[in-house]
Amino acid sequence: MSNENEASGKHIHLVAICGVGMAPLAVMLKGAGHHVTGSDKAAFPPMSDVLGAAGIEIMSGFDEEHLAGRPDLVVVGNAVPKTNPEAVAAERMGIERTSFPEAVARFFLEGKRSLVVAGTHGKTTTTGMLAGALQVAGLGPGYLVGGLVRDLGQFAAAGTGEFFVIEGDEYDSAFFDKRPKFVHYQPAAAIVTSVEFDHADIYDGLDHIKSAFRGLADQVADGGPLVACGDDPNVLDAVGGAGPGRVVTYGVSAACDWCPAVVESGPGGTTFDVSHGGRPEARLTLRLTGVMNVLNATAVYALSRELDVDPKAVTEALASYRGPARRQELVGEAAGVTIIDDFAHHPTAVAATLAAMRARFPGRRLRAVFEPRSNTSRRAIFQDHYAEALRAADAVAVSEVFVKETDPLAADEMLSTERLVTDLRAAGTDAWVASGPDAILERLAAELAAGDVVVCMSNGAFGNLPRRLLASLGSGSLVGATV
Repeated sequence: MSNENEASGKHIHLVAICGVGMAPLAVMLKGAGHHVTGSDKAAFPPMSDVLGAAGIEIMSGFDEEHLAGRPDLVVVGNAVPKTNPEAVAAERMGIERTSFPEAVARFFLEGKRSLVVAGTHGKTTTTGMLAGALQVAGLGPGYLVGGLVRDLGQFAAAGTGEFFVIEGDEYDSAFFDKRPKFVHYQPAAAIVTSVEFDHADIYDGLDHIKSAFRGLADQVADGGPLVACGDDPNVLDAVGGAGPGRVVTYGVSAACDWCPAVVESGPGGTTFDVSHGGRPEARLTLRLTGVMNVLNATAVYALSRELDVDPKAVTEALASYRGPARRQELVGEAAGVTIIDDFAHHPTAVAATLAAMRARFPGRRLRAVFEPRSNTSRRAIFQDHYAEALRAADAVAVSEVFVKETDPLAADEMLSTERLVTDLRAAGTDAWVASGPDAILERLAAELAAGDVVVCMSNGAFGNLPRRLLASLGSGSLVGATV
């Protein structure tokens, strides 16, 4: 179902079609009856598989010839620079252009009740939880998630019901629109999980980030619930008094409207009670571990109750939720070694992931493998914070800082992996640095012993290290989604 005001049959071309949001958008546009083309510099699974299954051809590289058919609309990905040949050609030819978030709003949010999940951490997991809860409740939600949620089976769906659940990213929209993506999403309601400094390539500090989230609060419908983490003072400062929405808080603090209390946590997951206004409301179970996931689930339960969604359906959905791919994902086990793939890259997320793994695998040796790849983690801004977060592991392997031609860094701006290793060793944590995933694989595979748990953390492909590591250990039984 697309916006009824947008006639089907348009020729829509997507520049950088293999992006984590762009590829699902392309599939939804084709499903809505549009002729979809797209280009990218490289195509890899899972997005190449997503597009291939929909019969959408990926044109290799960027070339103005890709616009020879003169599309009606060009959607430009947010990583595309203004010098991109197709972006330049579209402007010269007078072809209408738009950003990814504007296209989502234009074609799929009109007439829907948009539910936006935002925050520095936990967006993908929480968005998947919320979409799954509405789905189990029989409400046929549309959704767009920044990762493959195994319970949903796909990255996005137009939906048949009144709700559209969308992951709200604070990153900018396009080179011609530097506003955060989430300001385009017309929220009837929202969740804000956390607010910390991130995206150092476009934000100049925490106050700048807070101003972006205030912009989101300003967009929430009059009286609509804005479910905010009351444990996070940055969240309360950013959205507590902003906008026309009605702030509903959640967190372990007794001052919050909705409060979780963990009853049991272990390898099988987590059981916790949720109270509302100090009164017991429900007992919830998760297959996931870690305080962050308990809070994510509490936010979903709180918003669902605010929207009058059947609480039994929400409880059922949360109990069966397996989480998105690459979020504490069990890749497999071989030779007595367990391999986990995780998207963590901010120091807070790194610490939360390692804490969750301690609860999930008590008494086992925990090895962290970390790649500084995001535009923030590559910088020295969180130098000391990474040392503090990674100390939670028994041993740490660090990859050299990932090189990005689009974001060159001077030596004094860059995270020092040598200093990081030195600081970890001084704190009593075994640590070493290697040139990249190939070098890590060679050394780490030789060091592993039965009982070890290896957590690979990167916001990028990381050379497919988790699965290559599993293969090097023997014919383990693969578990979970392929990414």
